[in-house]
Amino acid sequence: MVHGMTQTHPRTRISKAVIPAAGLGTRFLPATKATPKEMLPVVDKPAIQYVVEEAVSAQLSDVLMITGRNKRALEDHFDRNYELEEALTRKGDESRLAAVRESSGLATMHYVRQGDPKGLGHAVLCAEPHVGDQPFAVLLGDDLIDPRDPLLARMVEVQERHGGSVVALMEVDPSQIHLYGSAAIEPTNDDDVVRVTDLVEKPNRDQAPSSYAVIGRYVLDPAVFDVLKKTEPGRGGEIQLTDALRELSHSDETGGPVHGVVFKGRRYDTGDRADYLRAIVRLACERDDLGPDFRTWLRSYVTEEMQE
Repeated sequence: MVHGMTQTHPRTRISKAVIPAAGLGTRFLPATKATPKEMLPVVDKPAIQYVVEEAVSAQLSDVLMITGRNKRALEDHFDRNYELEEALTRKGDESRLAAVRESSGLATMHYVRQGDPKGLGHAVLCAEPHVGDQPFAVLLGDDLIDPRDPLLARMVEVQERHGGSVVALMEVDPSQIHLYGSAAIEPTNDDDVVRVTDLVEKPNRDQAPSSYAVIGRYVLDPAVFDVLKKTEPGRGGEIQLTDALRELSHSDETGGPVHGVVFKGRRYDTGDRADYLRAIVRLACERDDLGPDFRTWLRSYVTEEMQE
């Protein structure tokens, strides 16, 4: 059955984004012993700045970051640094001065601590007092989406047109589906939009409803908060956002439906060490200022390695 998607709803423009950033970053120890993993550089910007820039590019100007202990560097990064700015001004270093000021002027930033690390669902629940009764976006910092592929803007468009919640889906090799939430889907009249009928968090390969994986972008109906409050800890003893979305996917009346935007663009996973390195290489190669020399060196290096 193909679900029609012709109905329209008058809705308030989505303006708020939530970025969970309370994780310990244990896969990057010892680098993350005193530095938040979100502040690890991807070329010359911390990973978290790419995520905030993505929210802003989708016209989400109000950003709430869910933090934890030892995350003060995140707040400092998006705040003004008058001493540094004054030093750069005295040197006449306009380009670096502009780069320093850019992060503090991106969006209206807010912060709240998660406290006990009880999972992504709990982190999202911490946003309720700030978000209120309006739909909102959630962006996970481990997934960097190339700015040339406006995934979040498309998800906002789908949510504002059809209501409910929207998840980002990406087709993965079936051998990798156990690393993600997996969605059961039905087609709609839009090629890149599907109806989500069920969700399973990190299933075994033979139990996955499809090879479509949920990646780290969501646009959520505020009804998710009431569902999360009743959601029992699931896989890993954590409150799983996937479990709450599964319940919403079964209801068109209370917070439903759930749709998925199928993403076929460029995504960089910075949560894994090897993928983090690949992301840096890819982004550096595509930079106008770094790319030409870096690509030349990289070709030479790879050629030498292959000859050994």
